[in-house]
Amino acid sequence: MRRADLFGLCFMAPAIVLSVLFFLVPVLLTGVFSFTSMSTSTGITGGAYEVSQDTVRRLREDGLQPDVIESLESNIYRVDAAGIADVKAAYGTEFANAIEKSLLDQSFEGRRDLERALKKIRSRPKSTRELKKAADLFKRSILNTRYSNREDFLEGLHELDLNLTPEETEIITKDAYTGWVWTTENYSRMASLPSTYRAASNTGVYVGFTLAFNIGFGLFLAITTFYLPAGQAAAFRTIWFLPRILPPVLYVLLWKWMTWDTGFLSTLLSFFDVAPRNLMLDTAYHAWVVVILINGFVGASMGMILFSSAIRAIPSSMLYASEVDGASRWQQVWYIILPQLRWPILFTTAYQTLSLLTSFEYIYLSTDGGPGSATDVWALYSFKIALNNYGGNLEYGYGASLAVVLVIIGIVASLMYLRLFDFKTMISKPRIEQ
Repeated sequence: MRRADLFGLCFMAPAIVLSVLFFLVPVLLTGVFSFTSMSTSTGITGGAYEVSQDTVRRLREDGLQPDVIESLESNIYRVDAAGIADVKAAYGTEFANAIEKSLLDQSFEGRRDLERALKKIRSRPKSTRELKKAADLFKRSILNTRYSNREDFLEGLHELDLNLTPEETEIITKDAYTGWVWTTENYSRMASLPSTYRAASNTGVYVGFTLAFNIGFGLFLAITTFYLPAGQAAAFRTIWFLPRILPPVLYVLLWKWMTWDTGFLSTLLSFFDVAPRNLMLDTAYHAWVVVILINGFVGASMGMILFSSAIRAIPSSMLYASEVDGASRWQQVWYIILPQLRWPILFTTAYQTLSLLTSFEYIYLSTDGGPGSATDVWALYSFKIALNNYGGNLEYGYGASLAVVLVIIGIVASLMYLRLFDFKTMISKPRIEQ
């Protein structure tokens, strides 16, 4: 390897390391997390075994026998050695020996039945309250009891004498586990939920219309300001660049001031007897118009800057020659300017597509996906699933699977643009150099 190549690698090394750390590793970890059931309820470090009411619901869904579920939910009182030892520590040897002699290995379906049996023992506590406490020492219930490992949980199941088959034991153990597991259910769930398809169709509408506005309006601004005097062109470009440099919160507040039922537009329309309405949220159509305009003006300002720079790079001799030949402004735009803008249009289209697919801050600040879920795009839907929802159960694994799909769509879209704009031809050497 030549010394110049080594210098090049040394200069590129920091960029490569940063790309790996802040892009490749997060994407790979997201892919790994997408095959887990991690959520707020499971935690990320591991879990325990517990039969809760939610577990009982899942057991019913899995088809476990109703009598088994009823036994899991009920409290069973079993007189065993462990309970007798507890009674001995709490109430003395005489009472414990009497229980062992008369009730050992007997089971009772309720505490009242056991209390009746304990009342027949002469050395029992005289207080009813103490008798109830003594009966509770023999309670053997698995419901809402937390076991730290699988072995203890299976032992707790065994103590209930439910005569479970291996399949039933496996179902109960699986549903009772509170930690995360490796699974592919995130993707099957994604394919089965109507909300997923709604978010996908919303994303298609959002990206398609906003991208068309960004590119079209950005080109229009760049071309029109190109033919203006330098001072006026600079002033117009500065004004149109404001949406890009304003903080998103302030920019969206300005839109709310303009579109709310107490805002500028409603006040203006009231002079024409039009009832005030919140144009940002009253209907899905109005919400989409506002969302596309909010994001469209931000994207168009960036396109305007890139296209203006590209137009100014066109050799002025070409434009002078076309004027000598009698070309109109429209003919200059169509035959000289637009063909020279293929590369900036490709870059802007690809960049804006990826940006629109993954960005949701302006939608979050303006409509929050409403009204209803009319403007809930894929990125905002993923954010709510994984990091912010009203239920409080943040589903990290499912949110990661939604993010992975978004990454795949972005890669496929980039490859399509490269093919559509014939990328190889654009980066090939000029014919005069071949």
